[in-house]
Formats: sequence, C-alpha cells, structure tokens
Amino acid sequence: MQTTKSQITLVNAEGLIVGRMCSKIAKLLLNGEEVIILNAEKAVFSGKKKSKVAEAKEFLEVGAPERGPFHYRRPDRFLRKTVRGMLPFKQPKGKNAYKRLKVFMGVPVEFKGQTMIVFEDAQSTDLKGPHFTLGELAKEIGWNNRME
Repeated sequence: MQTTKSQITLVNAEGLIVGRMCSKIAKLLLNGEEVIILNAEKAVFSGKKKSKVAEAKEFLEVGAPERGPFHYRRPDRFLRKTVRGMLPFKQPKGKNAYKRLKVFMGVPVEFKGQTMIVFEDAQSTDLKGPHFTLGELAKEIGWNNRME
C-alpha cells in the first residue's frame, strides 16, 4: 500500500466554462490528484439564461423527494455532481477519484494566499454569445443563498 500524499491542485472556477472545466478536473482526479475547486458560484454557463433555467427546472421534476434522484441547488454541490457525471463513478477507480474532489463557494481562509490554477482553454472570455454564472442559475432554481 502506498503512503505517498497525492498532489493537491487548487482550481479557481471564476470565469471558467463549467463543462470544459469539469472535464479537465475529472481527468486530473483519474490521474490520482486531489482537486479543490474554489469560487464555484462564479463558474460560467454559455447560452441563454432563460432556456437553461427552463431546462434545469424540467430536470428537477424527475424523481421523488424521498427516493431520489436528489437534485442539488447549491452551486458547490451542483458542480461536484457535474464532475461526478464525467467520472466512471460505478467503478472503484471512479469512486476513489470522486472522494478526492472538494468544492467550495468563495475562497476559505486556509486557501487564501495559495496559488490557484486556471484552465486557459476553459475561459469564458472566448465566448461571443450570452452567458451567465452558476450562482445566477442556482438562485433561479431555488437556492437560498445563506452566505450573504
């Protein structure tokens, strides 16, 4: 059994496109790294807000509250589940990779001065069309922001 500490990677999600960022994070997790995502509520979705909110609300109607599937509205949980969808979660390597993922809204005190990586090819500055943040989507689908 190995006792080596896995490498910790801090990712600043501010201004990054959700799908592109999550696919890169899933690859890092499968390679054995521990990934911590910060500023989850500032990640960006591309497209028209109205249509994406309607799509999310339709998805929320699937299932039953007591049996599941359970749909998260908090941005950090939402992002975590998005990464989970890009992992082979039903296999042991996927489960172990998922356990190495941590997601936070904002930047906690213990990570304040540390260097964070930003994926250049996932930047939302390249988008020409409409876009909005994960925090805005979360508020639209029922997240009660208790951080403010």
